[in-house]
Amino acid sequence: MQNIEDAARSRLLQRGFALEYVTLAWNVIGIVVLAITAVTARSVALAGFGLDSLIEIGASTVVIWELSGTGEARQCRALRLIGIAFAGLAVYLLVQSTLMLAIGYHPRPSVGGIVWSTLTAVVMFVLAFGKARTGAALSNPVLRTEGRVTLVDGILAVAVLAGLVGNAAAGWWWADPVAGYVLVFYAAREARTIFGGQQ
Repeated sequence: MQNIEDAARSRLLQRGFALEYVTLAWNVIGIVVLAITAVTARSVALAGFGLDSLIEIGASTVVIWELSGTGEARQCRALRLIGIAFAGLAVYLLVQSTLMLAIGYHPRPSVGGIVWSTLTAVVMFVLAFGKARTGAALSNPVLRTEGRVTLVDGILAVAVLAGLVGNAAAGWWWADPVAGYVLVFYAAREARTIFGGQQ
């Protein structure tokens, strides 16, 4: 029985690693794609999405590090690092959204940005679901929490997509920064939950 349980846990750990490595690979590619599309479209939103990809890379790296070891202290440290990533994302989105609205910045339409945001939303939602299930099966709060980071990444992709489509189709340059405020609330709530739970 113990061997069966160990084998099942080993498979779950392998799945957790696989989910994180796919997330890492996607976001590394995303940074390159977003850098090109952000410069081409002169889009602050796409540049911000690139920063979110960096945060996701950092969070995935933390989870890979945590899954490689054991112990409550290691989990607490990993959760704290993910919480910092959430807080950083909230601050960035607040500043970016406010700045875009204040200066009335009008980015150019970006077909490449629309395509990448659409693909990223789908991929991130699938990965977030996989991390939530695997984290629950492993009773691993770090993997579950990082799954919420991935979920935020998917939601942000939808918000960026809405802004890009609104700008391209109707000239609604303000759509993306307004959607950004929703994400500020979500990311700040996650950071507060993580840090509140560690007190």
